[in-house]
Amino acid sequence: MLGFYFDSTVCNGCKACNIACKDKHDLPVGVNWRRVVEYTGGSWSVSGNTAVPSVFSYYTSISCNHCENPVCTQVCPTTAMTRREDGTVFVDDEKCVGCRYCEWACPYSAPQFNAETGHMTKCDLCADYRDAGQDPACVAACPSRALDWGPIEELRAKYGNANAFEPLPDPEITRPNLVIKPHRDAQPSGMGTGHIANPKEI
Repeated sequence: MLGFYFDSTVCNGCKACNIACKDKHDLPVGVNWRRVVEYTGGSWSVSGNTAVPSVFSYYTSISCNHCENPVCTQVCPTTAMTRREDGTVFVDDEKCVGCRYCEWACPYSAPQFNAETGHMTKCDLCADYRDAGQDPACVAACPSRALDWGPIEELRAKYGNANAFEPLPDPEITRPNLVIKPHRDAQPSGMGTGHIANPKEI
Protein backbone atom coordinates (compact mmCIF):
# COMPACT_ATOMS: atom_id res chain seq x y z
CA MET A 1 0.00 0.00 0.00
CA LEU A 2 1.32 3.43 -0.95
CA GLY A 3 1.35 6.54 1.22
CA PHE A 4 2.95 9.89 1.99
CA TYR A 5 5.57 11.13 4.44
CA PHE A 6 5.69 14.74 5.61
CA ASP A 7 8.45 16.39 7.65
CA SER A 8 6.89 19.30 9.52
CA THR A 9 10.25 20.34 10.96
CA VAL A 10 11.54 21.60 7.60
CA CYS A 11 8.32 22.89 5.98
CA ASN A 12 8.30 26.69 5.71
CA GLY A 13 4.80 27.00 4.27
CA CYS A 14 5.92 28.07 0.79
CA LYS A 15 3.06 26.10 -0.85
CA ALA A 16 5.20 24.91 -3.76
CA CYS A 17 3.55 21.50 -3.32
CA ASN A 18 0.09 23.05 -3.62
CA ILE A 19 1.00 25.04 -6.75
CA ALA A 20 2.75 22.08 -8.40
CA CYS A 21 -0.33 19.93 -7.86
CA LYS A 22 -2.69 22.57 -9.22
CA ASP A 23 -0.48 23.13 -12.25
CA LYS A 24 0.05 19.45 -13.02
CA HIS A 25 -3.67 18.62 -12.84
CA ASP A 26 -4.91 21.98 -14.21
CA LEU A 27 -7.18 22.47 -11.21
CA PRO A 28 -9.61 25.41 -11.20
CA VAL A 29 -9.75 28.10 -8.53
CA GLY A 30 -11.14 26.67 -5.31
CA VAL A 31 -10.06 23.09 -5.98
CA ASN A 32 -6.95 22.10 -4.02
CA TRP A 33 -5.90 18.48 -3.84
CA ARG A 34 -2.94 19.38 -1.60
CA ARG A 35 -3.30 22.09 1.02
CA VAL A 36 -0.84 23.70 3.43
CA VAL A 37 -2.37 24.39 6.82
CA GLU A 38 -0.84 26.87 9.26
CA TYR A 39 -1.53 25.99 12.89
CA THR A 40 -0.70 28.68 15.42
CA GLY A 41 -1.31 29.68 19.00
CA GLY A 42 0.22 30.64 22.31
CA SER A 43 0.55 33.96 24.06
CA TRP A 44 2.95 36.49 25.58
CA SER A 45 3.68 37.12 29.23
CA VAL A 46 5.43 39.99 30.97
CA SER A 47 8.36 39.37 33.28
CA GLY A 48 9.55 42.61 34.81
CA ASN A 49 10.10 44.96 31.87
CA THR A 50 10.42 42.11 29.35
CA ALA A 51 7.73 40.56 27.18
CA VAL A 52 8.31 36.80 27.01
CA PRO A 53 6.81 34.86 24.10
CA SER A 54 5.32 31.39 24.37
CA VAL A 55 3.87 31.37 20.86
CA PHE A 56 4.10 28.71 18.17
CA SER A 57 3.29 28.22 14.51
CA TYR A 58 3.89 25.29 12.19
CA TYR A 59 2.71 23.97 8.84
CA THR A 60 1.11 20.73 7.71
CA SER A 61 1.00 19.81 4.03
CA ILE A 62 -1.94 17.47 3.53
CA SER A 63 -3.71 15.75 0.66
CA CYS A 64 -5.54 12.45 0.27
CA ASN A 65 -3.90 9.92 2.59
CA HIS A 66 -5.13 6.85 0.65
CA CYS A 67 -6.44 5.45 3.89
CA GLU A 68 -6.67 1.83 4.96
CA ASN A 69 -10.29 2.54 5.91
CA PRO A 70 -11.36 5.11 3.28
CA VAL A 71 -14.75 6.33 4.43
CA CYS A 72 -15.18 8.14 1.10
CA THR A 73 -15.58 4.80 -0.68
CA GLN A 74 -18.10 3.62 1.90
CA VAL A 75 -20.51 6.53 1.45
CA CYS A 76 -20.31 6.81 -2.35
CA PRO A 77 -23.71 5.71 -3.72
CA THR A 78 -22.45 5.02 -7.25
CA THR A 79 -19.15 3.20 -6.46
CA ALA A 80 -17.30 6.04 -8.21
CA MET A 81 -14.88 6.28 -5.32
CA THR A 82 -12.66 3.21 -5.56
CA ARG A 83 -9.50 1.82 -4.01
CA ARG A 84 -6.89 0.38 -6.36
CA GLU A 85 -4.75 -2.68 -5.62
CA ASP A 86 -1.85 -0.43 -4.58
CA GLY A 87 -4.09 1.22 -1.97
CA THR A 88 -4.55 4.54 -3.76
CA VAL A 89 -8.08 5.91 -3.81
CA PHE A 90 -9.39 7.46 -7.03
CA VAL A 91 -12.62 8.77 -8.57
CA ASP A 92 -14.18 7.13 -11.61
CA ASP A 93 -15.39 10.23 -13.42
CA GLU A 94 -17.88 8.26 -15.51
CA LYS A 95 -19.68 7.03 -12.38
CA CYS A 96 -19.49 10.19 -10.26
CA VAL A 97 -22.73 12.22 -9.97
CA GLY A 98 -21.23 14.97 -7.79
CA CYS A 99 -23.39 14.24 -4.73
CA ARG A 100 -20.47 15.28 -2.48
CA TYR A 101 -21.07 12.56 0.12
CA CYS A 102 -17.37 11.66 -0.03
CA GLU A 103 -16.39 15.26 0.61
CA TRP A 104 -18.57 15.46 3.70
CA ALA A 105 -17.38 12.10 5.05
CA CYS A 106 -13.63 12.60 4.63
CA PRO A 107 -12.05 14.12 7.77
CA TYR A 108 -9.13 15.39 5.66
CA SER A 109 -11.30 17.19 3.05
CA ALA A 110 -9.49 15.25 0.33
CA PRO A 111 -12.30 14.88 -2.25
CA GLN A 112 -12.90 18.25 -3.90
CA PHE A 113 -15.96 19.26 -5.91
CA ASN A 114 -15.24 20.72 -9.33
CA ALA A 115 -18.15 23.04 -10.16
CA GLU A 116 -17.04 23.22 -13.81
CA THR A 117 -17.56 19.48 -14.34
CA GLY A 118 -20.10 18.78 -11.60
CA HIS A 119 -17.96 15.89 -10.37
CA MET A 120 -15.71 15.10 -7.46
CA THR A 121 -11.93 15.14 -7.92
CA LYS A 122 -9.01 14.14 -5.73
CA CYS A 123 -5.35 13.21 -5.48
CA ASP A 124 -4.46 9.81 -6.92
CA LEU A 125 -0.79 10.13 -5.93
CA CYS A 126 0.01 11.14 -9.53
CA ALA A 127 -0.60 7.67 -10.97
CA ASP A 128 0.63 8.69 -14.43
CA TYR A 129 3.88 10.10 -13.04
CA ARG A 130 4.45 6.99 -10.94
CA ASP A 131 3.83 4.77 -13.97
CA ALA A 132 6.54 6.75 -15.77
CA GLY A 133 9.00 6.31 -12.90
CA GLN A 134 8.59 9.88 -11.60
CA ASP A 135 7.77 11.25 -8.18
CA PRO A 136 4.34 12.80 -7.58
CA ALA A 137 4.32 16.50 -8.50
CA CYS A 138 4.06 17.70 -4.90
CA VAL A 139 7.02 15.60 -3.76
CA ALA A 140 9.22 16.70 -6.66
CA ALA A 141 8.39 20.39 -6.16
CA CYS A 142 9.18 20.71 -2.45
CA PRO A 143 12.35 22.82 -2.11
CA SER A 144 13.03 21.66 1.45
CA ARG A 145 12.33 17.99 0.68
CA ALA A 146 9.63 17.84 3.33
CA LEU A 147 7.61 15.29 1.32
CA ASP A 148 8.26 11.70 0.38
CA TRP A 149 6.13 8.81 -0.86
CA GLY A 150 6.30 5.06 -1.31
CA PRO A 151 5.08 1.80 0.23
CA ILE A 152 3.72 2.79 3.62
CA GLU A 153 5.52 0.02 5.47
CA GLU A 154 8.83 1.25 4.06
CA LEU A 155 8.00 4.82 5.06
CA ARG A 156 7.11 3.70 8.58
CA ALA A 157 10.30 1.66 8.87
CA LYS A 158 12.33 4.68 7.78
CA TYR A 159 10.49 7.52 9.51
CA GLY A 160 8.32 6.04 12.28
CA ASN A 161 4.56 5.76 12.83
CA ALA A 162 3.57 9.25 13.98
CA ASN A 163 0.50 10.70 12.23
CA ALA A 164 -1.70 12.28 14.90
CA PHE A 165 -1.01 15.96 15.40
CA GLU A 166 -3.09 19.11 15.35
CA PRO A 167 -4.84 20.15 13.22
CA LEU A 168 -5.28 16.63 11.80
CA PRO A 169 -8.17 14.43 12.98
CA ASP A 170 -7.93 11.23 14.99
CA PRO A 171 -6.21 8.74 12.66
CA GLU A 172 -8.37 5.88 13.96
CA ILE A 173 -11.26 7.25 11.88
CA THR A 174 -9.72 6.25 8.54
CA ARG A 175 -6.26 4.81 9.36
CA PRO A 176 -4.38 7.05 6.92
CA ASN A 177 -1.32 5.84 5.02
CA LEU A 178 0.59 8.83 6.30
CA VAL A 179 3.72 9.37 8.39
CA ILE A 180 4.62 12.75 9.85
CA LYS A 181 7.77 13.96 11.53
CA PRO A 182 6.23 16.38 14.02
CA HIS A 183 7.29 19.97 14.51
CA ARG A 184 8.85 20.64 17.91
CA ASP A 185 5.68 22.53 18.92
CA ALA A 186 3.23 19.98 17.51
CA GLN A 187 0.29 19.19 19.74
CA PRO A 188 -1.60 15.86 19.81
CA SER A 189 -4.77 15.58 17.73
CA GLY A 190 -7.79 16.67 19.76
CA MET A 191 -5.69 18.34 22.44
CA GLY A 192 -4.57 21.49 20.67
CA THR A 193 -4.65 24.97 22.12
CA GLY A 194 -4.08 26.74 18.80
CA HIS A 195 -6.14 27.45 15.71
CA ILE A 196 -5.89 27.25 11.94
CA ALA A 197 -4.59 30.62 10.75
CA ASN A 198 -5.42 30.27 7.04
CA PRO A 199 -8.90 28.69 6.80
CA LYS A 200 -9.78 30.44 3.51
CA GLU A 201 -6.78 28.84 1.79
CA ILE A 202 -7.75 25.29 2.64
